[in-house]
Amino acid sequence: MTTVKFLTKNFGKYNVESISEYMEIGGFSALKKAVADGPDSVLELLAAAKIRGRGGAEYDVGRKWSQARDVKGENKIIICNADEGETTTFKDRELIKNDPFNLIEAMIIAGYVIGATEGFIYMRAEYACYRPILLNAIAQAKEYGFLGKNILNKGFDFNIKLYSGAGAYVCGEGTALIRSIEGKAGRPRMKPPFIKQSGAFARPTCLNNVESLSIVPHLILDDEKVYMSIVRGISVGTKMISVAGNVNKPGVFEIPFGVTVREIIYDLAGGVQDNRKIRLIQFGGASGKIATDAILDTPYTYEDLRAAGVMVGSGGILVIDERTSVLDFLRMNQDFFSEESCGQCTPCREGNLHIKIILEKMAEGTATETDICMMKKIARVMSMSSLCGLGETAQNTLMSAMKLFPELFEIGGAK
Repeated sequence: MTTVKFLTKNFGKYNVESISEYMEIGGFSALKKAVADGPDSVLELLAAAKIRGRGGAEYDVGRKWSQARDVKGENKIIICNADEGETTTFKDRELIKNDPFNLIEAMIIAGYVIGATEGFIYMRAEYACYRPILLNAIAQAKEYGFLGKNILNKGFDFNIKLYSGAGAYVCGEGTALIRSIEGKAGRPRMKPPFIKQSGAFARPTCLNNVESLSIVPHLILDDEKVYMSIVRGISVGTKMISVAGNVNKPGVFEIPFGVTVREIIYDLAGGVQDNRKIRLIQFGGASGKIATDAILDTPYTYEDLRAAGVMVGSGGILVIDERTSVLDFLRMNQDFFSEESCGQCTPCREGNLHIKIILEKMAEGTATETDICMMKKIARVMSMSSLCGLGETAQNTLMSAMKLFPELFEIGGAK
């Protein structure tokens, strides 16, 4: 199979350091069209496109923008979540480094539509090498009048600032990210108030993922409705995915919804190394659920993957071959969450620690039936009572493994 080029159609077509070259291929035409047609026209387009948030939460982008526009308040803020801390997920990185001006244009459009005056890009610490690319794009956009005062002579004022995180996984969560921007410890807070009402610096805030934003300029210029012609149930358009693990050609691909998992792994990613058997596949990063090779012929769509027991999530796909045991994989995953929990709420802080201890006991062959029962109970409690999405989803992998590999959790089967 071949990939599609909708979000990625600008890749390699212009010098990412030159706004003039971006404009030569149609750059900022979408912004001009959005301003000419008005905010309601853009919102209607987003509603028709049914774009689900590409960061993992899958919240409808059109609905989010409409809600943000309806919130009363001055000095609203647009935040681009470029933290991308989810393991095996690196598709936003490709959008930033290959098409930075498109992201800047998307944020300006978002600012115009919801009535914001400022935009913040929150980039993960590990992407420090891409800071100059974005800083240059911001500076040139301001120089050409696309940022600053009275943009396109419409009385619209908007500026963008770039913030860097400190490498905390939990800052992918909206309220933790906002606290980090504010100079506070990156820890989640209780909701309400919701971000759209009181976000960064207590100002109304709309927060979107890089990919979610990057779709918008392309969609506005899509007169032939190419994006919306790709329909598979409730899944519309294309998706950026990143494939990693024991495959021959790990990388980022833009796919139309509806291709099978088999096509992704064996055609795009070149198959499993040395033709080994697949032990498991994890979807959506460390917080994602896992599947066996029985999922290979499942179409990659929101509804089909959900029916198969997994989720699209962040778009990450991790392939693990037969060289790694399920238990070793669970231990590795648990080490990650034990390290990345912010420690603020008891279910997540204590739950991750005790599950890690029990998994180590399983590896040593000393776990008891009581340990296994306790681990299941802790995982359920974490999913229901943790303060943020980290604790709620940290045991998705474990809980799905319990269903797929029940023999592993029988005493005597954990060795």
